[in-house]
Parts: sequence; C-alpha cells; structure tokens
Amino acid sequence: MRTTASRKEMIETFGLEAVPKEKQSTPWYRFAFIQFAIAANAGNFIVPALSVIDGGLSFWSGVLATSLGALAGFLFVSYLSLPGSRLGIPAQYAIRTILGVEGARYLSSPIRSLTSLYWFSVQTIGGTYVIQQLFVRLTGNDLPFLIFSIPLSILMVILAIIGFDAVKQATTYFLPFLLLGELSILYIYFTTNNDQGSWEKLQQGALEGSLSNMFFYASLAFVQYVSGVSASADMTRYAKTPNHGFWGLFVGNGAGFLLTALIGCSSAFLFQNINPYVSASEQTNSPVFITIITLTAVISMISINISNAYTGGYSLLNTFSRLTRVQSAVVFGFLGVLLSGFPDLVNEAESYISLLGGVIIPISAILCSDYLIVKRRHLNEQALAQLTKTSSINPWAMIMIIFGCILYFLLPGQWSPGFITFIVLMVSYPFVIRNKTWG
Repeated sequence: MRTTASRKEMIETFGLEAVPKEKQSTPWYRFAFIQFAIAANAGNFIVPALSVIDGGLSFWSGVLATSLGALAGFLFVSYLSLPGSRLGIPAQYAIRTILGVEGARYLSSPIRSLTSLYWFSVQTIGGTYVIQQLFVRLTGNDLPFLIFSIPLSILMVILAIIGFDAVKQATTYFLPFLLLGELSILYIYFTTNNDQGSWEKLQQGALEGSLSNMFFYASLAFVQYVSGVSASADMTRYAKTPNHGFWGLFVGNGAGFLLTALIGCSSAFLFQNINPYVSASEQTNSPVFITIITLTAVISMISINISNAYTGGYSLLNTFSRLTRVQSAVVFGFLGVLLSGFPDLVNEAESYISLLGGVIIPISAILCSDYLIVKRRHLNEQALAQLTKTSSINPWAMIMIIFGCILYFLLPGQWSPGFITFIVLMVSYPFVIRNKTWG
C-alpha cells in the first residue's frame, strides 16, 4: 500500500485545476536551472550561427543582435508566466480568459500541441543522428535508426508523464554535464584553430555588420522565443511567488541563450558550421572529447524534449478536458514516439516551421497585447469567470488572429514577417477591442 501511494505521489496528477498553495514552493533558481539546461540545443544554435554565415555579421555583432532579440522575447515569456504563479493553473487554461473557452480549446491549444509535438520529434531525430554517428565512429558498426530513436523518445515521455518534479530533478542533474560539454566545445575551439589564435580571430571586425542585418536576426531570435508565452505558466504554477517564477524564467533563459549565442556564433565564424556539436567533434580525434560532446548533444536534446512533452500534454488536456493529466501525457507521448520514427520530418522542417509560425505568432501577439495592455497584467472577476464556462469566445481576438495570419503570409520573407506581424497586432489590438465586451 505504501509503495502504491508513493508512486501516486511521485506522478503529478494536477490537471487544469489550481495547484495547492503548499505545492507552490519552487524558488527562482530552480526555474533558472531548468531554462538554462534546455537552452543550448541544436535548434537554438541556428539563428546565431546564421547571423554570421548568411547575415555577414561579425562574431560580436551576431552575439549582440540575437541576444537582444531573444531577451525581448523572454521578457514577454516571463510576463505571461504570471497567471500560472498567481493562480496555480497551466498556460492554455489561463488563455481561456483571453481567447474564450472555445478559442483556447480549439485554436491555441491544438496549435501549441502540434508545435510541441513537431519539435519533440525533430529534436529526437536530431539527437538520434548524433548518437548513431558516435556509435559508428567508436565501433565501426551502423545500426538502424529506430534502435536509437524509439528508446530515446520513450525515456523522455516517461519523465514528462511523471511531471514537474521529474523535469526539475532531471534538468538539475543534467546541468553540470551540459556545462562540462559546452566548456569542452569552447576549449576545442580556442586550442585547435592553427591559422591564428582563435580568440584574436573572433575580435576581427568587432561589431561589424549592417544595422539592417542586425535588426533582422534580432527579430528572428525574438520570434523564435516569444512563442513560449503560450506555455510558460505550465512551469511557474509551482513557483514560490510570482517574482520567483518571473525572474527564474528570465534569468535562466537569458543566461542560457547568451552561452548558446557565444557557442553558435563561434562555430559559424571559425568553422562556417551551424552545428557546434559537429564542428567541435571534427576538430578533435580524442575519444574522450568526442564522447563528451556527443553526450552533451543528447542530454541537451533530452532536456528540451522533456519540456516539450510536458507542456504539449497540458495543451492537449485543455482541448480534451475529460482526460486526466497522465492520460493526456500518454497520448502526447505515443504520438511523439510514433513521429520520432520518421526522419524525413527534418527535411521538411522549413515549410512546417513557416506554416506553424503563421498561426503561432498572431496568437502570441494577441495574448501579450490582451494580458499586458488591455488587462494590465491583472485578471479580474469577469476574466476569471471564463475559466469555468462551458463555452465562450472572444470574436475580436479571432478576427485579429485571422488578420495576422494573412499579413504574415503576405509579407516578404526578408522583411521578417513574424516580427512585423507581432508588432502590428500588439499595437492595434487594444484599439480594436476598446469599449467592447465578449463572453
């Protein structure tokens, strides 16, 4: 009986209902550890590296531009975490106060579930390739892709099913290994470039690069991370206070991305490669360093994917409210494991990301505008009443989201359509909904 009870306590069972006050005890630094641990992964290196390779920015210009853009996005993410820490409820459930019950259940939650599911499978596929290549390099044997991908995805799903405590503990344990790997990458960069000292080479050009290109890549970084506003409250519902949740996310995200930008821009500037795990492993024949780098890539992938599966399960739960949290996590996990067996998903990544972004960015803009400007970061009784309604919808938000989707796909790619769409909706929505009621 005690074993059964302890297992039930170990697995998180809180669904859409508020987390009890006694459970809201997580300090800011634990949130910072979580966010720092998930920062340096292959997907997050792309924008900083491309700012140097395709944007022609110098090392420091790339780091500065992308870091400023990411910090702006993280600021919105931290603010939209406040409903979670104040009310103890998950993000997609809180979004009912902005989009209405049906707007949250049938638009924002499915989109968030699809986004988390897609990134879960893509990250798993990328991590599997890394493990597969390490195995070939160390043993000379090439084993089938599924032998690696299925166990990996199952492990991450199990941790997500257990819940927030598993996410918190796993990322805390992973953090020292991640730091060791990231410092090993920088050590290899600064000791194996024989043309001239790597540090001196990185100083070339200082802050060179056009301001337009710096703005463009800053906007890309902003768009990549601001979409987190639709999930940040899932974590902070366990925060000791709203300030602990806010600053934990902001400090962890900011510090994590700064290190990510330094490594990504170094890889691009020194070796013209957007993947630091690949560029660093190519610079050494040491089995120790190769193993450390590979394990770092895998651990970073596991860290981000536990988060993807955890938040994706809550989004699914908001749509299918009759499920329990564990049931929704199992359904999400089953789909994630299934998709992780199709590596062709990576080949179509650009088109999928563009399609998802065309909906995610307008939704994110409306969420930020409504909560920060219209509601002034406070959910009154009228707003909270939406949580318990069986049906309601904010038609003005839906109209603006549709307008944002059209604008996103009409704007040329070189104009950073995501950033322009976000700003236009953020500024115009308060005027559209002024003196109007819904629900």
